[in-house]
Amino acid sequence: MNRTYSHWSRNLYNSCPQKILASPLHACINSVIRGQFPRWYRTTKNADTVRLAFDLYEPTKPSIITNPIIIMHGLFGSKKNNRTISKVYSKELGRPIYSIDLRNHGKSPHRQKFDYLTMAADVVRFIKDHDLGQPTLIGHSMGAKVAMTLALLKPESFRDIVSVDNAPIQSSLPHDFKRYIEGMQQVELMNATKNSEADRILQHYVESYPVRQFLLANAYRTKSNSMKFQIPLETLAHSLPNLGDFPFKQPTNSRFNRPALIVRGTKSEYVPDECFPVIERLFPRYSATDIEAGHWLISENPEAFLKATIDFLMPREQSR
Repeated sequence: MNRTYSHWSRNLYNSCPQKILASPLHACINSVIRGQFPRWYRTTKNADTVRLAFDLYEPTKPSIITNPIIIMHGLFGSKKNNRTISKVYSKELGRPIYSIDLRNHGKSPHRQKFDYLTMAADVVRFIKDHDLGQPTLIGHSMGAKVAMTLALLKPESFRDIVSVDNAPIQSSLPHDFKRYIEGMQQVELMNATKNSEADRILQHYVESYPVRQFLLANAYRTKSNSMKFQIPLETLAHSLPNLGDFPFKQPTNSRFNRPALIVRGTKSEYVPDECFPVIERLFPRYSATDIEAGHWLISENPEAFLKATIDFLMPREQSR
């Protein structure tokens, strides 16, 4: 089911809950308002960013649209989660697909600093290092906020974006995420040696079997055969408040005036109707699509997700 909200008045902005809107601007926003990168963003040395691990899916039949597509996973995820959709995009769209591991995830380096501006800086470095020009950004959950942050920081640098089940607002993460980390820490503390044993431990913290399997995809065995997690659990636990944040907390002059697709799950509460006036203000050329699924909609309903996103990304006669 597709739903476009272009008829919503900008005056509805005031209807958005105050907990979403009321908070001081980040110090960097003054620079962004002037259409510039913040000073730290323009002058960051490579030592302040990390080289992101990635998988590249080259098309066998290249399209007339050569812009690469960068896919970014959510919290506790990795580039492995996006193998299937990356292969489909490469085949159907004929464009190179870069599926990346964000910092503190997958094979990418670990660092204590973990917020959206820092992750955005890593992606800027990745684009520069690989000479990717003006790519498309696709991000799920945490990756969606990274994509939206990048689009608003430097709008002319991206062809278009797809934000999957997250909104450009400040909103605390569900308590579930804290429980996920506690469960993984308990698996390590109990020195589990088998997946089945680890799963039994996680059952006390995570009800959903698919989510438990998703978390256990981060586990590996040490030389002593006990299970550890490749993600830095303590760092992620301390950073959870940062991941509910969004750098653009107030109406600003920053806009992404290119196409943006907002995809949300019908059984998810991450993108409430009340926030579409904020989305419209920041992404005036947005369209919205609802997928019959929860927050993990890419794995829950991949056919509908791929159809909606491929329809959006297909070459169009008019210039973007």
